[in-house]
Amino acid sequence: MGFFDALLGRSKPKRANLDDLFALPPAALTLQAATGFTPTGVGAVAFRQVEGAAFQTAESESVALIGSDPAASVRQENDGFGFTWQVVADENAEVVNLVTNIHAVNSALVNQGFDTMLLCTTVYFVHPDGRRMALVYQYKRGTFYPFVQSAPKQRDNPLEIQVKGVLSNELPFEEDTSNWSALWDAPGMNDTPGAPELQ
Repeated sequence: MGFFDALLGRSKPKRANLDDLFALPPAALTLQAATGFTPTGVGAVAFRQVEGAAFQTAESESVALIGSDPAASVRQENDGFGFTWQVVADENAEVVNLVTNIHAVNSALVNQGFDTMLLCTTVYFVHPDGRRMALVYQYKRGTFYPFVQSAPKQRDNPLEIQVKGVLSNELPFEEDTSNWSALWDAPGMNDTPGAPELQ
């Protein structure tokens, strides 16, 4: 942070570090113990798709990597807002394996120079009462935030704040809640383990 940023109370967003994703498996255990939310075994990577052979190569590489894992599957879905989501599932709902695979998707795009196209990475959870939650990693800010969808177009803000409190020592959280964007019925959020099919 520069002198004038400090003087004026401004701070630069934290640089993204994809290895932050590997903090998710232990965080998932903490989350389950504290709130009852369990991993669905599904996660996703959202990015703005661009034309060109290099981008297609990056996509193909990530799909091939996941396809080599017999417990994993992947599908691609457009959200109608200009973003493409690669939805990854682990049939055993194994978070370590899931995170390894979604890290591979991110890395394939970054290694080909498409880091500016990355929007976010999500890992999904479900509560016994049916509520769905995503832990969202914002690539441009290098931070996580929780999104809890309690009903169509309804989110549970108090629970989101509770989740932040539970996991704040384990994950780099986004402090500015105005950046906790709603991801209504995001691709993969309502899936069950093993639902996506390789395409």
